[in-house]
Amino acid sequence: MGVAPPPDTPAESPSPAPARKRGRRPAGQDTRNALLAAAREVFSESGYEGATVRTIASRAGVDAAMVNHWFGGKESLFAQAVLQLPFDPGQLVGELLAGSRDSLGERIVRRFVTVWDATAGGVFPALVRSLASHDQAAIGLRDFLIEHVLSRVVASIDADQPQLRATLCASQLIGVGMARYVAKFEPLGSADLETVVAAVGPTLQRYLTGDIGSTRSN
Repeated sequence: MGVAPPPDTPAESPSPAPARKRGRRPAGQDTRNALLAAAREVFSESGYEGATVRTIASRAGVDAAMVNHWFGGKESLFAQAVLQLPFDPGQLVGELLAGSRDSLGERIVRRFVTVWDATAGGVFPALVRSLASHDQAAIGLRDFLIEHVLSRVVASIDADQPQLRATLCASQLIGVGMARYVAKFEPLGSADLETVVAAVGPTLQRYLTGDIGSTRSN
């Protein structure tokens, strides 16, 4: 038989519940991140026009309504998943210029291919597949690659026809990216980094510092 507590023992008051932290729960943030990852995959495979909210949500393992909840729709999801490229332009330009002027072309190719290889092409395939159907994809790629990176690199070496040189370099990088990560042309698709750098670097170098002909005036 148990012993009853003394009658004059006061009952213990319950401990106050811990204050609930403000902000969204980690599970919600996980859902958002899962949608971003799935969106990058689906946009890379199908482009903007071919990708559907239902497919992206299914790939993320969540209900399609979560796309609207977190991003407000496909357009905003595309902007946050694809148009925010994984480079800081200022830092990237500084890295590219930290070396000999004569090896600048090789450094540019090595830097871009290294980043793309590490992420299986990253958001690049999504951008390329979306160029024809989404104006912001073309604007985002042009602004980042030409305006914020290559134009600044060319300006720093005081070359003539800087805009043409920057555009030519961009065309070469985009061409390599399309062949390697989108169309997957072999043997370029599986060539090692140094093979790509050795083959493409001299072409970029000519675009940067070599003779590209004079601009004809009417």
